Formats: sequence, structure tokens, C-alpha cells
Amino acid sequence: MAETIQRRKLYQEVLDRLMERIQSGQVAPGEQLPSERELMETYGVGRPAIREALQTLERAGIVEIAHGERARVVVPTAQSLIAQIAVGTMHLLRTQPDMLDHLKSARLFLETGTARMAAERASDADIERLRAKVREQRTALTDRDAFVECDMVFHREIASITGNPIYPSIVESIFRWAAEYYRPMVRAPGAEQLTLAEHERIVEAIARHDGEAAAKAMHAHLSRANALYGKLMLS
Repeated sequence: MAETIQRRKLYQEVLDRLMERIQSGQVAPGEQLPSERELMETYGVGRPAIREALQTLERAGIVEIAHGERARVVVPTAQSLIAQIAVGTMHLLRTQPDMLDHLKSARLFLETGTARMAAERASDADIERLRAKVREQRTALTDRDAFVECDMVFHREIASITGNPIYPSIVESIFRWAAEYYRPMVRAPGAEQLTLAEHERIVEAIARHDGEAAAKAMHAHLSRANALYGKLMLS
């Protein structure tokens, strides 16, 4: 049986050639690509093919396009790369509710590990920053949005202590992806004070450099939050 060879669109050919330039280092991060007109002349294609290829690169977070300027190759960061999947993740959570349980499980696994690593690596300055984050969250008790933001910052700070830049980016992303689901928990009676008490227990375990205690405190904190979320959903 004959196999049909699919014709590729022009922009895909342009895309491949631009990626070759970027991956080879011919155009380094922070540098600009040639103008649209130069690319049209180089590849012998029209403006629509060039623009579609550049827009594809922009959606992938590989270049940024400012009005009136040539496309610039982005300096990649863990946060910018993870942010590229944010819209798709939110759509997934809304259309497949069961995925939220998988996301909560992933968060529990990750943050139990980052708490343990933070306890092993935290300096005195790190510990003081964590205590400051708890104090900031306490001052935000009357502002629910600010309280939730402080909650995210606290968890991100613990992940940052590990020294791995991917961890805080993932922690923040998971928190923001699930924010609309977790937000009702801060409205539950006494939830704010319980959250603060649990954060303090996590910090004190990290301050003692007790990795196992820090992991257990984080596990208890997130498990309680997950259980409370389940009750709120059923009420």
C-alpha cells in the first residue's frame, strides 16, 4: 500500500531553518533575528510564512516580538518555560476535574521533598527570610487575596533554598494553576490561623535542620489542605 507523503506548509520550513540558526548559536539568546524582509529574501517566501513561523516561535517562548522591532531570541529561564504550558494546564483542569487530584498529589510529593532539602541546606539568613514570610502573611489576615499570595511566596521560598531554580518555578506554577480551587479554603473558619501555625512548624523544623520533621510537617500541612478542599467541595 502506498504511503502518502504529506506536503509541509511553507512556514514549517521557515520555522525549521530559524530553529537551526538559534540552536547552532548563530543567533544567541538576547540577539535579534534578521528583519522580516531579510528573511523573505533569504528563504524566498512571502511575509505570511515568515510571520507565522515567528509567531510559532513566540508562542513557544523562544522569541519575543515587540511592535516595530525585529524578533529577539529569549534568554530562557525555568519560570518562563513552565509558564508556556499555563494556559493549557488551566484548560486541562477545567475540562478534566480528575486531573486536580493528580496535581495535588504532585504538589505533595514535590514540596515534601523541598522541605526536607531546605532543612539540610538552609542558612541562618534563609531561616530568617522564612520567618519574615510568616510574619508578612500574618499581617495579611484581613486581606484574603494578599494572604493567599503570601502563602504562595512562603512555599516558593522554601523551594528556593534547595538551590535548584526549577523547584520554585514549579511550586509557584502549581499553586497558581490550582489557585481558583484552593482559594475557597482561606474562607473556612479558622483556616488562616491553622495555616500560619502549620507554616511556623515547618519553619522551626527547617531551623533545627531536621529534614524528616520538615518533610512530615509539610506533608501534614498539604494533606490537611487537600482534605479541607474536599470537604468544601462536598458542602
